[in-house]
Amino acid sequence: MKKQLKSPLKIGFMAFMLTLFMVGCSSDDGSVFDTGNTGGGDDGDGEEQTEEVATIIYDEATPTNNMVTASASGEVGTAVPGRVIFTSDATSQRRMYITQNISGQGDMPFNNFNLNDTDLTKVLKADGSIDLDGSNKKEIDFTFNLPVPDVDNGTIVYSFWTTTGKGDFRDPTKRLALGVGTITVTVGTGTNPTAEVREITGVKLFAPAEDGTTKTFFSLLDENVYQINEGPEFRAFWDFGYYYKDNQASFASTSTYNVSFGFPVEGLVPDSEEDDAENETLNEAYFKTSTMVAADFDAVLLSGALDVIVTSEAQSISALAVDDVIEFVDNYGKKGLIKITEIEAGFNTNDYIVFDVKIQP
Repeated sequence: MKKQLKSPLKIGFMAFMLTLFMVGCSSDDGSVFDTGNTGGGDDGDGEEQTEEVATIIYDEATPTNNMVTASASGEVGTAVPGRVIFTSDATSQRRMYITQNISGQGDMPFNNFNLNDTDLTKVLKADGSIDLDGSNKKEIDFTFNLPVPDVDNGTIVYSFWTTTGKGDFRDPTKRLALGVGTITVTVGTGTNPTAEVREITGVKLFAPAEDGTTKTFFSLLDENVYQINEGPEFRAFWDFGYYYKDNQASFASTSTYNVSFGFPVEGLVPDSEEDDAENETLNEAYFKTSTMVAADFDAVLLSGALDVIVTSEAQSISALAVDDVIEFVDNYGKKGLIKITEIEAGFNTNDYIVFDVKIQP
């Protein structure tokens, strides 16, 4: 899928590939999170210099100790040290979620870790969160090197929170344990540019197969397409899916997909053996046909241009045709447009729809 890298967010992700080396300390000996010395070494006069570290603190037992925000100045091409100390009392912390927001262009999952060490690969869950099972789940003290992407002026905001189970990068309240804490890195004047739309081109979804093996669902979070049976780790990523029924190409939100399609597909609904399956929720999305034409879609550049979209009540839309423009609002309130560019009619695995998306960051 070809993507248009027009926003500072995407430029930063693609152009800046410095790795985040993550260390931390826990009560478990030999943990991959064992912290090294963050000091700056000798200054030449025999005095050791200690680098100031932006630190956020959450203390469940004593909230008055909390420090939920921290800040630092950064230079492009370097990394800023950050520290998170999360101490729970009655709550077990099982995962940590981290997002990065470059120049106000929207929170995106951040897990660009240095995984050369095979032990480090074990701490990442499939959805990109950090598995805390190697710690004692009560006292977490991690130090991170936070990369500074290539921006002239603006802020890079890193957000951290922990969960009691599988969470959601777009919804920190889901199974929240502690957080959300933020570390803001300022570059230059710290003034963010006007927010542009995120643009994704050439998204290709296939009509569903009953066994769930087709790439039928799309994620506005990471801009990827997903097989229905790819497992519980990614369901929170899925926003809507494609199907072809009654000679009509159609979209439906993940939440209403089985009802709209009329045939259950394997892997979409959580099964009883999954962790906390009874509380699992699927993303909603609301659609309506726009009065815009394809040329209007192409002309939309800034996020503010999408503010006029009003949430509809329909979580599915049918009779899609090439050059149609569809307005939508996702589960998290972000507004966007879809332009249909190609339809291969039918309901077998070789039949598909191709479209472009513009969405608020």
